[in-house]
Amino acid sequence: MLNLGVFKAPSMIIQASDRLNTAEEYYFSKKLKEIARLNQAGERVINLGIGSPDLMPHEKVITRLSNSIVEPDVHGYQPYQGIPELKAAIASFTRKHLHANLEPDEVLPLIGSKEGIMHISWSYLNPGDKVLIPALGYPTYTSVTKLAGGEPIYFPMKEAEGWAPDWDFLENLDYSRIKLLWINYPHMPTGTKGSVEIFERFVRLANEKGFLICHDNPYSFILNDHPLSILSIDGAREVSIELNSLSKTFNMAGWRIGWVSGMKSYLEPILRVKSNVDSGMFKPLQLAAIEALNLDDSWLTHINDVYSKRKKLVHALLDKLNCSYNRDQSGLFVWAKVPEGDGEAYSDKILQNSKVFITPGFIFGDSGKSYIRVSLCSSAEKLEEAIERIS
Repeated sequence: MLNLGVFKAPSMIIQASDRLNTAEEYYFSKKLKEIARLNQAGERVINLGIGSPDLMPHEKVITRLSNSIVEPDVHGYQPYQGIPELKAAIASFTRKHLHANLEPDEVLPLIGSKEGIMHISWSYLNPGDKVLIPALGYPTYTSVTKLAGGEPIYFPMKEAEGWAPDWDFLENLDYSRIKLLWINYPHMPTGTKGSVEIFERFVRLANEKGFLICHDNPYSFILNDHPLSILSIDGAREVSIELNSLSKTFNMAGWRIGWVSGMKSYLEPILRVKSNVDSGMFKPLQLAAIEALNLDDSWLTHINDVYSKRKKLVHALLDKLNCSYNRDQSGLFVWAKVPEGDGEAYSDKILQNSKVFITPGFIFGDSGKSYIRVSLCSSAEKLEEAIERIS
């Protein structure tokens, strides 16, 4: 009888690239595994951490997708730069809602705007180039910069001034190796709204110092009365590009449809990268995206009514937790300061005691260590249950 002994998993015959030494597994990837284990044990965790919309897209969008799937000419490769109708729809939507006068050739559709962060970094960064990143912000800006061989430089944000950029720091910085600047308004995670004044100041700085502004704008229309594109600012087109997507505005996060917009000369290097990474977006998705972009204003009113009601429940939950917060935040989250100083420990305690997961603020930067972030992407019923559990 053959004796196989104890089975051992084979070891790797080669090692991962050195660039992966700069990138850890995404926090939410690890935390969701922990939550899955708790759920398997019967704990039924309420997850208030992830900003993935739970609402359905508009029925017209779903109908357009389902009808177009059975058309005979939609299943082949599509243009790397997107179909002309989608580019035109994005340009028209941006002109109407964000007051930036884009032409279709100033739009490059993406398979989600997150891939755009990678493509932009690959397109413009050489090893040793520096990138300005908010000291409190989306972790992907940092990880992608490092993967592309760049060096993150974090500019402080002033908590006492509503998380305003530290303009003294920015004005006095050495810009000799700085190539890109990432900003994000409405700001994630703090919910701080953008303004013409903030954008004008960044644009003036970029024109003086010679770097490219990358404005990541996915929360434009969520609880924000004055959606704004940096490309609507005088002088911005020469120094700025902008990312946006259908994920938050149209409840289409899993569809992976986004875009980058700006002068054609800035988009061409990004297309050169993109065309070597994917083979175009599935045409029925592009046709459904056009349907979403052409919806009337009642859609935006509807989703913001839902999020406004949920926001009130999140405020009630945070009051139970004795947290402090600004009530006038935009976007899909509420950012709040914990009473005990350590947001990660506070988050873990809530998960352990109440089986409710709330994101700790440290993952967005050191200045978020005493904060937590609550998502609005759960039903009113789940939020009410979370309040009850915490009570």
